[in-house]
Amino acid sequence: MNALQNKPEQTDTILYIDGVTVDFDGFRALNALSFYVLAGELRAIIGPNGAGKTTMMDVVTGKTRPSSGMVYFNGTVDLTRLDEARIANLGIGRKFQKPTVFENQSVFENLELALSGKRGVFESLLFRLNGEQRDRVDEILETIALTAQRHDRAGSLSHGQKQWLEIGMLLMQDPDLLLIDEPVAGMTDAETAQTRQLLTSIAGKRSVVVVEHDMEFVRELDCRVTVLHEGSVLAEGVMAAVQNDERVIEVYLGRGD
Repeated sequence: MNALQNKPEQTDTILYIDGVTVDFDGFRALNALSFYVLAGELRAIIGPNGAGKTTMMDVVTGKTRPSSGMVYFNGTVDLTRLDEARIANLGIGRKFQKPTVFENQSVFENLELALSGKRGVFESLLFRLNGEQRDRVDEILETIALTAQRHDRAGSLSHGQKQWLEIGMLLMQDPDLLLIDEPVAGMTDAETAQTRQLLTSIAGKRSVVVVEHDMEFVRELDCRVTVLHEGSVLAEGVMAAVQNDERVIEVYLGRGD
């Protein structure tokens, strides 16, 4: 299946990947990978271990250079020509599976540091929030459901709350595209439900790409799903169609007794 079949114009996309190949010492991690994400879209990426999900995010964020292919952000910016710092400053945020927050700082201070992180070390030491920026922190606290914990030390939060805080730290940078890796791994059912609400609420204003193994969570996201296998797109569509695709069942979902 060609994921760019009936594709939109490149300039109408937030992320446009076409024919991307990545080789590591004879191992082909991505094999002519092609797919796109529209502005404001929530997209789930699934697939077996080794399918190329992490490498795809590495390419988008500039950590890995593709051997061939095109990667465009916002229709016109060629990401293959930029380094990680410049890509992050363009408005692409990435959240890894394990949360990385400043555990000895308060929830509020973590969000403040995320905002001041666009500055140099000296400027960050002297940085003070103005009224508009404080309002922004309050808005993000409400979005990530941590208003009541604003003065709590980040290290005292539950696993799920730390995940939300890190997403909030990314939101403080006002990204256009968020790449989020396995956000509900290790969460309680209640935290998983809250995370779904969070991700669906922030999509629309920005594009969100979620890599996840929890199929029930992906189903509840109710978004377009891309299935990767051996570095290429195996199938793409709504979850109901993807989970009934014979190829997806064979290589990833497996067959019931």
